[in-house]
Amino acid sequence: MNSIEYITDIKGRLKGIFIPIEIWRKIFPEFPQSLEELIESFEDYCLNKAMDEAKNTPLLSKEEALKFLSEE
Repeated sequence: MNSIEYITDIKGRLKGIFIPIEIWRKIFPEFPQSLEELIESFEDYCLNKAMDEAKNTPLLSKEEALKFLSEE
């Protein structure tokens, strides 16, 4: 199991999150000692994951990028 699972009550309200230990260790290689360290570690993990995904995304030419921006 490599995916995060959401735990809900009988009414479907979110009560908790199950994070597999493999993912937990990627986010927190060393267990954070404070809330600030926890937040910083999580932000670093998310930024690194986004950067890894961006590496696999094709780059747009200048014209394609301008067209994309003008469509929004």
